[in-house]
Amino acid sequence: MVNTRKMSKKRKKKRKNKTKKNKKMSKKPKRVGGKIYFKDHPEFRPNLSPKQIFKMGSFGGTYWRPIKSKFYNDKLRNKHKKYGKLGWWKGIPDDHLTRPFDKYDKKINKYGKKVGTTLSFWEGKSWIDKQDPYGWVQWYCEFYTGRRSKDDIRQISRFNKLAGSKGRFRKWLVTQIMKKGGKNKWNDYSISPAIRQTLQHWGYKLTKKDFNDELKSRKEK
Repeated sequence: MVNTRKMSKKRKKKRKNKTKKNKKMSKKPKRVGGKIYFKDHPEFRPNLSPKQIFKMGSFGGTYWRPIKSKFYNDKLRNKHKKYGKLGWWKGIPDDHLTRPFDKYDKKINKYGKKVGTTLSFWEGKSWIDKQDPYGWVQWYCEFYTGRRSKDDIRQISRFNKLAGSKGRFRKWLVTQIMKKGGKNKWNDYSISPAIRQTLQHWGYKLTKKDFNDELKSRKEK
C-alpha cells in the first residue's frame, strides 16, 4: 500500500525548496560616501532611500493609491502597508501616500512641482513589469529590502540613464544651475525645481560633491 502521508510530505518539501530557490534575497545596503551601496550591484548608487523619497514629499501624495493594473483583474490597494512594518511611514500621513491621482497635490512635493505621467502611459510604453505594477519606485522598495529578480538590470539601467553620474536629468540640472546662477547656486531650489523633483522620484538629490565632480569632468574634456 502506498503511504500517502509520506508522499504528501515529500511534495510539500519539494514545493518549499522550489520557492526558496526562486526567491533570491540580499543583505541590507549601507551608506558609503553619502550614497547607498549595494554589494551585489555597486553600479547602482542612489543617495535617497525609499523612505526618504516619500518623507521629503513626492508624487503629490498619490503613489500608493489604489490602481487598476493591466496585469491583474482586481484593483490593487494597500501595497505600501508591508513597508509600514519597517517603520518607513512613521510621520508621513496616509494622505501623502494614497491620494487618488485626480487629487494630486503639488504642495506635498518638496519642490512644489507636478512631474511625471500617468500609469497608463507607462504601461503603454511597456516600462512596467508585472511583479512591480506600481513602477520603478515599487521595484526600488523591493530591491532595497533585499529582493533580487530578473528585472534588476533593466531597472538599474533606467536609473543610471536618468540620475546616475552620466544621467541626462542630473547633467541637465548642473547645466541649468551654471546657466541661471553659477557655482554658488548649486542648492538653489528655485533653479529647475521640476528636474530636482523628478530626480527625487528616482532616489537622487544633487550634492555639492556631485556638482563639483560634474564640473571637473566637463573641464577635462
